[in-house]
Parts: sequence; structure tokens; C-alpha cells
Amino acid sequence: MLPARIAVITALCVCARAQGTNAKASASEYAAHAEMKDASLGAENLGHSILTRRDAILVRDFLVVEVALYPKDPRMRIHWEQFRLRVNGKKETLFPQPLGMVIASLKYPDWTTHPNLEAGAGIGDAGVIIGRPTPVPRFPGDNRGGSTPVPAQSPGNDVEKSQPEPVEDVIHHLALPEGDDVHSPASGYLFFPFSSKLKSIKTLDLIYEGPLGSATLRLP
Repeated sequence: MLPARIAVITALCVCARAQGTNAKASASEYAAHAEMKDASLGAENLGHSILTRRDAILVRDFLVVEVALYPKDPRMRIHWEQFRLRVNGKKETLFPQPLGMVIASLKYPDWTTHPNLEAGAGIGDAGVIIGRPTPVPRFPGDNRGGSTPVPAQSPGNDVEKSQPEPVEDVIHHLALPEGDDVHSPASGYLFFPFSSKLKSIKTLDLIYEGPLGSATLRLP
């Protein structure tokens, strides 16, 4: 089972590169912000959700934090391990997880076991859907999921236009860009492992230590 999971995560990490979100005008426009030696840092706690242009996606196994860096130079070095998250003042801190882990958690509902809740909630035109997990094949020959009939569509309709973006594309589009030559400013999502309820969080601190300086942000 473990080798199969590793193979799935590796496959989901290949090729695509994180692109990031649209950075706001300045770090001060984020819920938490700080000035460092060579940059400004902004951050916002999104809880267990990913906000897309169309809807909000529930991410039960991770805390999602949007971060934004505004360095003095036009290029910078960003690596996710420069960030850590401290929950409730604990000595142990959480590091951002590889995107393959996040994608696997979303793409395969039975990746981990959770209590099930069937419900639907709307946020304006956006929606969050929580439902009964359906086993999904993880690799060719995996018989954990069956094929689902697709109803025939008449030519000329707009079905294709309304199809949701693949979850792996969503994650790669929104994740914080990483590398030694990232254009500034840069913003995007980091995913920290956390499957507990949000109400269990009393304090949440984002820690940055890297070439641009150091800072600790208390996230609302």
C-alpha cells in the first residue's frame, strides 16, 4: 500500500510548477503583515479552504495560508521550507507539504478516513460541497472505483465550459511559486498538515526565515 501511495504522490508532483495567486498592492492589505530586512511579508489564514474564482474547495487535511512577499529586488529565492506554522504556541512547528500530498487528499476521497457529512453550502455564487467519499482508482488497474456513466450531451451546448477545473490544476495554479529566480512580488498558497477542527486553534503564527530576513506573523 505504501509504495503505491508514494508512486501516486510522485506522479502528481511531476511536470507542473506552482504559479501563485495575484498579489495585492502591498503587504499591508493582508490580514497580517510585517517588514523584514529586504522585503515586506503579508499573510492570511484561509482555514481548511481554497478560494478559487468559481467556488471554495474544502481541504480537510491541511491548513491553507496565503502568503505574499514584496522584496526590494525584482527577483528572489523562495523555498517552502523557509516557512513554518506554529499552532497554539507549541514547540513543534509544521512545514508546508508537497503539492502531491494535497492533490492526493483532494483527488482520492478515501486517501484518509474522516467522519462523513453530507451537506451543501453556498457563498454567493460559490459553493462548498461536502459529501460521501466515493472510491476513485488511483492508478491503472486499481479496482477501488467503478466507471461512472456520462450522460450523452447534445451538440452545441455549454457543458464543457461549465466543467470544473481539475483539482491538480487548481493546486498548481494557486500554490506559492518556488525556486531560485522568482519574480516579485510573489504570492500563493502554502498547505500545512492539520486535520483537526479549526475551533481547536487558539493561536496561529506563521514564521519566515530566509534570505529576505525573518518575521513571525500572528494570523487572525
